[in-house]
Parts: sequence; C-alpha cells; structure tokens
Amino acid sequence: MPEGDTVFVAARSLHRALAGRTLLRAEIRVPSLATVDLSGQVVSEVGARGKHLLLRTDAGWTLHTHLGMDGCWRVQPAVSKGFGVPAFQVRVILLTDSNRAVGSNLPLVELLRTSQEERRLAHLGPDLLAPDFQVDESLRRLRARPERMIADALLDQRNLAGIGNLFKSEVLFMTAEDPWTPVGQVRDLPGMVALARRLLQASCRDGGLQSTTGRRSPAEKNWVFRRQGHPCRRCGELVRVARQGGVPGQERLTWWCPRCQAGPFQPAGRLRPGL
Repeated sequence: MPEGDTVFVAARSLHRALAGRTLLRAEIRVPSLATVDLSGQVVSEVGARGKHLLLRTDAGWTLHTHLGMDGCWRVQPAVSKGFGVPAFQVRVILLTDSNRAVGSNLPLVELLRTSQEERRLAHLGPDLLAPDFQVDESLRRLRARPERMIADALLDQRNLAGIGNLFKSEVLFMTAEDPWTPVGQVRDLPGMVALARRLLQASCRDGGLQSTTGRRSPAEKNWVFRRQGHPCRRCGELVRVARQGGVPGQERLTWWCPRCQAGPFQPAGRLRPGL
C-alpha cells in the first residue's frame, strides 16, 4: 500500500502540473459522480494528508482520492494518446492546456465541499509530513492504549497519519524494538515517532525512493522490508515475516530480525523465515 511519502510526492507532482490552470476536461469514471463536471474550474492547489490526496478548485470543491493498495496518479503531456494503464483501470482524467492527470485503480473517489474536508478527515491523527506536525498529540493517541502491540499502533492512521508496512517494519528494526512490544513498554516512543517523521521526509526529498539504509539500489535500500529469508544486514540472522494485528483475515505483514529486535513478546510460532 502506498504510504504517506508516496501520496505526498504524488500531490506535489499534481500541484506543479495543475495548480493555477483551468480544467478543460474533468472526467470522473465513478458511477456516483458520472454526471459531475468540474470543467471550467481552476485548480487552486493539490495537497496530501496522510494517505489521502486532496485536489481543490476555486469553486470550493475538493476531489478526495485514496490510493489504497494499487492506486496511482500519473502526470502526462496534454497531447498524450494512451493512459499508461488499461483504460478500464482509469477512474479520473483531468486535462488542462498543457498537462493531463490520470488517476487509476483508485478505490476511493469522492467530491466534497472544501469546507467539509476537516469533518471528513477528522478521524486521522497528526500527519507526519505536515509542517506543523503535532508530536504531543500523536504520542497521546499512541499511549491511550498502552497494551496494544506497537507495530499495530503505528499502522493505525487514527494515531498518526502516513505510516504503512514498509516504514513500520523499518522503524521498528532501526530502533531495535520487538514488533509485539506493548506501546506502554516501548523504550523511546518519542524517538521512534521522530525517526518515522525523518524517514518519510527524506523519502519525499528523494522523490519517493523509500531508502532507509541510505543506499539507492533496490536490493540494498531497506533493512528488513520484504527481505524474509535473507541475512540481516547487521547480524546475519535470517529476517522473518509474520502476520500481525488487526482482525482475523485482515492482519498486516511485519518484517523483523529476531536477534536485533529480540524481546519477550514474540510468539514462538512466529519465528520462521516465511509465512
């Protein structure tokens, strides 16, 4: 699933391509919005909040999309012929005099009054990439359930917005924390949140590279994420992966090193190279 940095980079790209320009065509291929026409409106700005992308117009409307697992926004020259994906996957087409933005495989597409944005997204915790990130509020929300597993708590967008499986697993490895540790027993929760913020910010500066090791090669850019069965880059122990948290059938994957992140909370049955 795209994480906060991916959505931030996509919003930045869309803003550069569309902001200040009039929509000559605005096709929304969603049944509930099939008759909506935003053409003639000027895009005032495009922004992100956590994993949510918000395109605002001068008429007071916000096009709200979520990338889900496979969603993507592409910016193309206005004269482009193809979409870059099969036409049946396209959900939104926004055309200006110079650029075209195509949103594909978007599980959520809705139109809001811009004045209703806050109400619609009120459930989200502080955005890790916001300039005014509210660290104290994010810590308060995390600590509200001290018994909850830290890996599960970091993924909950109601606590802090922007972390997904990649940064969850990488942050826990880099802080040497057992993923099953209860929030109330995490050694340095403020430091963990600060690290997550720095990693997301660095990824945005690098255009969404998502490197946590400082290396750019796809094979070397992460410590544990999707490296199950491979030696840990620090100690040589095999990296593990397990399903964790959530309701049965909706668990999320966690990657970790059982030696670097040793702790008393890991269920013995989890310690295997793969699922």
